[in-house]
Amino acid sequence: MPDHLLNTSQAAQFLGVSKAFLERDRWAGARIPFIRVGSRTVRYRLNDLNDYLERQVRRSTAEG
Repeated sequence: MPDHLLNTSQAAQFLGVSKAFLERDRWAGARIPFIRVGSRTVRYRLNDLNDYLERQVRRSTAEG
């Protein structure tokens, strides 16, 4: 089954961040993977967003 694709607004809501946060992330080097469909359309795979969240888990505030 293909992975579900989210637009920027949906991805931002899923992650609990603003659309501007995701736009800045894409501009600055994309820590959060995205897919460009055509020349202007951006989509995010739900699995990629979940993987990104898992990489953000920390056990202490001292962790980088």
